Amino acid sequence: MPATIELSHHHRFVPATSAGQSPILLLHGTGGDENDLLPLGRTIAPGAALLSPRGQVLEGGMPRFFRRLAEGIFDEEDVRRRANELVDFVLEAREVYGLGAPIAVGFSNGANIAAAVLQLRPEVLSGAVLLRAMVPLKDVPDTDLDGKPVLILSGAADPIVPAENAARLASILKGAGAIVDHRILPAGHGLSQADVTITKTWLDQR
Repeated sequence: MPATIELSHHHRFVPATSAGQSPILLLHGTGGDENDLLPLGRTIAPGAALLSPRGQVLEGGMPRFFRRLAEGIFDEEDVRRRANELVDFVLEAREVYGLGAPIAVGFSNGANIAAAVLQLRPEVLSGAVLLRAMVPLKDVPDTDLDGKPVLILSGAADPIVPAENAARLASILKGAGAIVDHRILPAGHGLSQADVTITKTWLDQR
């Protein structure tokens, strides 16, 4: 049963059952919560420690990691504030649970906050898997990602994330020094079995 300790974000923590793997930071999409991606985490990184916080913003009663003004239009001031709050939580959890720098695995809104963390506070993550991500910040911070591995999986039929936007995110992260693997899958905005298989293989190589 995942453990819970009172920290700045509601969350679940699953201790590692095997050594040598990076912890996984699971970041849910709109309407998810701290339980949402635990099954995915167990599948893609069996034996790894899992840290899964709940977004602190509510939109129509649904948890998110930051505010948006409309579909695809983000409140960028809130993005920055919430990204820094998430980093503070991760640092707090790392100390409490004795964790190394995690690899973020984010879906949709969770992928967008992970991308913002990469741009604003990259030192807190050892890498990231961005599932259906968009560019989180128009004003791109001057960031050195210094070979940090990033997997971006986009859906060719995604009605929410324009192909150009996902490609621009990949270009921004590459330009900052990340080692980016960007793949476009025959899928929509929802996750497919291909997302699971590719992510597991990519994590196995870390």
